[in-house]
This record gives sequence, structure tokens and C-alpha cells, in this order.
Amino acid sequence: MSRHDSHLAPPGPRRRPLPVARPKPDTDDAEASVRTQRILASPSYRRADQDLDFLARNETRAPRLELEYMKPDLLLTEAGVRSTIVVFGGTRLVEPAIASRNLELAARTLAAHPDDPEAQVQVRVAERIVAKSHYYEVAREFGRLVGRYGQGPLDSGLVVVTGGGPGAMEAANRGAFEVGAQSIGLNITLPHEQFPNPYVTPELCFQFRYFALRKMHFLARARALVAFPGGYGTLDELFETLTLVQTRTIEPLPIVLVGETFWRRVFDADFLAAEGLIDPEDSEIFCFAETAEDTWAAIQTWYEEAGEPLCKEA
Repeated sequence: MSRHDSHLAPPGPRRRPLPVARPKPDTDDAEASVRTQRILASPSYRRADQDLDFLARNETRAPRLELEYMKPDLLLTEAGVRSTIVVFGGTRLVEPAIASRNLELAARTLAAHPDDPEAQVQVRVAERIVAKSHYYEVAREFGRLVGRYGQGPLDSGLVVVTGGGPGAMEAANRGAFEVGAQSIGLNITLPHEQFPNPYVTPELCFQFRYFALRKMHFLARARALVAFPGGYGTLDELFETLTLVQTRTIEPLPIVLVGETFWRRVFDADFLAAEGLIDPEDSEIFCFAETAEDTWAAIQTWYEEAGEPLCKEA
């Protein structure tokens, strides 16, 4: 038997490097190392998956979209997240103490410049924020209620998911944090610098480039949607979800609007139905609530009447 037949190569590195493991020496060509370094520095030589400039091109939008869907989906699955309750609400909906402080600052500015129209507007706005600031505490308590639903901090079967920002979103994440529960934040890249709120579970906080993919993840595991008073962003997510349920593009789920007076002023579903622009049943795909307890009870009752579990099975 030959040596080749009787001795297999051991594991580990090669005893002798391959020729490709060494650059051409300058002793063979005085310009070899300069040329080699120029090649290594060329953008074309970067591996495609490590070339951020290439991945940012318009032509590579498709793989970016795929990756932006895949990464959160894989990590949420690995974390055991099966079901979520989505909480939307205004970023300006701050906690009562901060709202009162902002009003005091605005009032002092107005006192120093009583004829300044902008200062007058700022006081009126600050007063309205103070009037709505109790919803921060409602969202915070709601986060606590959802956080206590599971079997302790390691149970991530049902978790709160927000846009990860301040205001009502912060409050919901904060409530879950305060009872030791995990919660999700889906942040979005904006032209100006912005930060996630500090109460999101670090391993469950994601940053998105595309609003469309962020919207998909909001609803991919959603078992309910709770909307607190908010602006364009809140309305965008709310009306999209209402449309998806109306058209049965997604399975119906409970949609709770917290703050009936506010929401009836924002839009009038009964008027839309009376005008023939939606069907009467389309004004029944959401309900109103005022407290965290009422909101949580509405969601649980919806699932009891539907004969379905609130949290999907593993």
C-alpha cells in the first residue's frame, strides 16, 4: 500500500501555504505590492455582503427589502415572540410632570413677551398637552397589564410592540419594563437623528429603513391594536389597519381607540357610513376605551367571544 493510501491528512491548517496565500513579491516585480494594494483597496474587490456602498444602490433595493423583513422575523422567532399587542400614540404625549413643566416654561415666556403671537400659541398647545398627559399613564399601565399576562420575564409569547419612540410609545414600553416583561420597539431611520426610548428590550429593538417593512412587522404577529391620541404617524398606522380589517386582507383583530372625545373629533365613522362611503358594519371594527383596564378587558372579551386564544400557541 502506498503512503498516499495509508495516511490521511490530519485536520488543521495546511503544512505548506497555497501560492494564492502570498502576494507577488517585489523581488519579482518592483511595482507588484503597489498594484496589489490598489486592487485590494478597490470597491469592486469588496465582498458584496460587506460592501455598504453597493448595498445602498437603487439597484439593490430588492435584497435590502428582503433583509429588512428577514432579520427582525428571525430574531423575534428565536426570542419566542408569537403574539404582540401593537400600541401607537403621539410622540408629544409626555408624562404629566413633564407636560406641567413645559406649560410653566411657556407661560414664563408669554409673561415676558405678552404680545408675541407665537408665545400665545405655545401656551395654548402646552395646555392641551397637559390635558391629555394622563394618557401617558394609561399607556404605561396598559404596558404593565400586558407585561403581567405571561408566565414571568422569560415568557415572550405575548409582548407589547411600539414604534420605539417617545410619548405614548415610551409609556407602553415603560410599563412592560417596570414589571420585568420584554417589549419590542420598531424604530425608523429619519433624516434627523432620533433615538429609541430607553425601556425597549435591547435585543428586541430594531431599526428600519423602509416604512413598508416596518408596517409589515407591526402586524405580522399582532393580536390587537391600541391607539392613543396622536398625529399623522398614529393616524397612518391606525387607518391602514382599519382598511386591512375592513377588506379582510388580514384576519379581524380588536382595535381599541383610547380617548373617545379625542377620536370622535378626529374622525367620524358614523358620518362616513351615513354618506355611503363605508358600510355601517365598518364603524363596528373598532371600539373606544378610557382606561388601561377597560382597554385590556375589551381585547380579552373580543377573543373570548371569538373562541380564540389571545396568545398563539407555540
